[in-house]
Amino acid sequence: MQTILVVNAGSSSVKFQVFGIGTTAHLKQLVRGQVDGIGVRPRLRAKNADDVQVVDQSYTPSDVPDVPSAIRAAGTWLRETQQFELVAVGHRVVHGGPDYDRPVIVNDKVLADLERYIPLAPLHQPNNLAPIRTLMERFPALPQVACFDTAFHRGHSEIADHYALPKHFYAQGVRRYGFHGLSYEYIAEQLHEVAPDVAMSRVIVAHLGSGASMCGLSRGRSVESTMGFTALDGLPMGTRSGQLDPGIVLYLLSEQGMSVEAVQKLLYNECGLKGLSGVSNDVRELLDSGEPGAVLALEHFVYRIGLHAGMLAAALGGLDAFVFTAGIGEKGVAIRARIAETLSWLGCEFDSVANASGATVISRKTSRVKLYVIPTNEELMIAKHVLAMLPAGGEIRSVRTA
Repeated sequence: MQTILVVNAGSSSVKFQVFGIGTTAHLKQLVRGQVDGIGVRPRLRAKNADDVQVVDQSYTPSDVPDVPSAIRAAGTWLRETQQFELVAVGHRVVHGGPDYDRPVIVNDKVLADLERYIPLAPLHQPNNLAPIRTLMERFPALPQVACFDTAFHRGHSEIADHYALPKHFYAQGVRRYGFHGLSYEYIAEQLHEVAPDVAMSRVIVAHLGSGASMCGLSRGRSVESTMGFTALDGLPMGTRSGQLDPGIVLYLLSEQGMSVEAVQKLLYNECGLKGLSGVSNDVRELLDSGEPGAVLALEHFVYRIGLHAGMLAAALGGLDAFVFTAGIGEKGVAIRARIAETLSWLGCEFDSVANASGATVISRKTSRVKLYVIPTNEELMIAKHVLAMLPAGGEIRSVRTA
């Protein structure tokens, strides 16, 4: 069976999925896995289509010290055990900048362009591009498609897109982009199946994970996002600050004598839930902790989500549904309950029994604004984009990766 490989590379892990292409261009997930603990305790795990674990292999830190080596480890296992006919690879790339508003087949020029946006997403962009570069060097004939987290938001109005800066900065690409777009695009599609009565109405989607943001959808399209120029903006996250007075950055530079590199490390790696709690960046650990900092961090997280929900509802001109997704959104029963309480003024009537039972709909039948929990699948969304870029009705060429 001909297949598409999807790669989602982070700083300490590489997630991957393999999708088979059926006779009617239907995508079927064949394998999903990840290499995590890169450089510390590298471990490759994967499951097949029946959710059966097919590999659990550990490596020494010297064997898998970085993302390219993790890609090679996963690729070696796939080639030696799975016998796939690989026709293309899709990649999640966080920042597409002002030039890329849709998926694109990567060549040397595209790769060079995307490298220019590394300062705008220093935690993600280098790792997103590393596997592309590795595969280009080893298999130059293999088509690779970059799919951007910013693309889904590129239809924002000019008013929403601008900062109050001199116009030449906008022309240079200093504008509000928004992120987690592949997740929001997937949820917008899923709403037609899960909740067709609200799919084309006013919906807020909360993508809550280690990275967190919210998006306002109207008729299935992004109208506004809590994130802007970089993935630092908006909600407080695991280790990222979220919305911040820019004067604080000036103060850190001028009065605290911090270097640009030190400020960048602070805002991306030492703030958010981790910095506020002094305990952890993991919501589960904070919920189990009795430390005052942990309590404060969670209350702040919930409070800011409520504030941003009001902002997005204003941008939408009202609200008909609210969707929880991503790691915390999908699994955080206690956090969902706290957030739902802050949404009552918008017309949300929360159903605690449905929430605790893992139901898709967690609002009461009488609720004017419906509450949903919908799992996201960025990798499937990427595979769909890749499939759409392959020759329609023509022969798809397989590339040997042995």
